[in-house]
Amino acid sequence: METEESTLAAQPAPAQTQLLEEDRLILASQAGDIGAFNQLVERYQQAVFTLCRRMLGDPELAADATQETFLNAYEHLGQFRGGAFKPWLLRIAANACYDVLRSRKRRPSTSLDELVDNEEEPKDFPDTGESPEQYLLRRELGQLLLRALAILPPEQRMAVILSDIQGLSYNEIAEVTGSELGTVKSRLSRARAKLRDYLEQNRELLPRLYRQ
Repeated sequence: METEESTLAAQPAPAQTQLLEEDRLILASQAGDIGAFNQLVERYQQAVFTLCRRMLGDPELAADATQETFLNAYEHLGQFRGGAFKPWLLRIAANACYDVLRSRKRRPSTSLDELVDNEEEPKDFPDTGESPEQYLLRRELGQLLLRALAILPPEQRMAVILSDIQGLSYNEIAEVTGSELGTVKSRLSRARAKLRDYLEQNRELLPRLYRQ
């Protein structure tokens, strides 16, 4: 007789269930199911937008790069051969960001640091349940993070965003950026050292709670 414990043991874990559902959505999308692809967009649009937002500094540019990412992903879904879908998608987003940065370099315009300074409020992680004090603290930290990221070369900035904001492993970052593992580690080490120096030199910009 099957016990309750054996029945539960036979059921897939939540993470496995999510992966199975994701595989189903990918296969359906590759077969031309727009509804299935829209569900993939809903799953990953925040992650993609956050990457673009942190790389480019400007929410409008980030929104355009996010849209370009999903259009490109849909057109090239047939090239996805399995494995982790998020790194594959973020590689497309990374390329979209680099395209914007190259275009900006060819057409001199407002600097990334100026875009950060002129932005009214960060729109990455809206949280309507927070208190006014918590909102102001989050906004100050968000602005400072953007300023700190702006000092980094694009490749180092990308590595830090993928590691410390997106939570990717070294191997996944290497996959997203098309870099060797040693290169990823070196970029992260240099980037974090520059960020520490920036925060130390601009301690007065930190919210009072974090100035200790």
